[in-house]
Amino acid sequence: MAALFGSRVRRLRMAAGLTQAELGAKTHVVSTRITQIERASGARPTFELAQALDAVLGADNLLVDMWPYVYREAFPDWSRAFMAYAERAVSIGEYAAQVVPGLLQTEDYARAVLSLDILLSSEEQLEERVAARLGRQKRLASHDRPELRVVLDEAVLRRPVGGAGVMRAQLARLLEAAEERHITLQVLPFDQGEHEEMGGSLTVLTLPDGGDVAYKEGAYFGQLFEEPSEVKRLTVTYDRLRAVALPPIMSLDMIRSVMEDNYRGANVPSRSERRRLAQKQLQQSGGWQLRGGGRRIPRRGPRP
Repeated sequence: MAALFGSRVRRLRMAAGLTQAELGAKTHVVSTRITQIERASGARPTFELAQALDAVLGADNLLVDMWPYVYREAFPDWSRAFMAYAERAVSIGEYAAQVVPGLLQTEDYARAVLSLDILLSSEEQLEERVAARLGRQKRLASHDRPELRVVLDEAVLRRPVGGAGVMRAQLARLLEAAEERHITLQVLPFDQGEHEEMGGSLTVLTLPDGGDVAYKEGAYFGQLFEEPSEVKRLTVTYDRLRAVALPPIMSLDMIRSVMEDNYRGANVPSRSERRRLAQKQLQQSGGWQLRGGGRRIPRRGPRP
């Protein structure tokens, strides 16, 4: 893909009547960088450079659309294979143990998660990875979008990745996504105790031909499973997690509750605080009191 990208840049540059030095000047890189790109040598182009080349050469997003495939070549074979499967999948089932799955991450949340990689070499590389992750989300809005079923461990909701503001926006994004008919969210609460996938995440993909593949990922490993017997075992594991997770309606209620109680704005009282204030105001204004789910009943006076 890097070679194909380079050949397209060279063809477009020549059609535009530009030298490598002139194209470099217009895209704010040295001419040797253009040479490297056209020869598919050296570091792969960044997303920002792909955008600049596309704009200067009038490529009508051709280079931008090719960039994710060039970027992917830096990953191991099994990781590239999983990404290719995911792009074709008609159904995606995910269990997330630690963080919100990439397909549903906000930009700020994605940046906070990706910045934790100890192998990250620069801010430019970070933004490159954020752009690639957000780019993969576009498929959820495409005409061939997959069915997406996600089980979130309760820890995903309660761990403040990126700070309270980032988490509040991320939980709001989950609630918004759940309104889509092709997306189902469930939460696996802490009180379900131990289970088979506590060590990491699990993804099961159903392909257009009806076949399945599975992928497991931890903090420092990832493994693709294609052998039918292994995939069947992991599919059963995923189905068990869905079975013991909260139903979708209850799951969304938990997400709302965590968002209000854990990540509310600085000047917004929690639900328990709002209830206490309401109780106090009612007592001061005529002898009413709150009971149960907020129903008001008159306070009884002493019996004669």
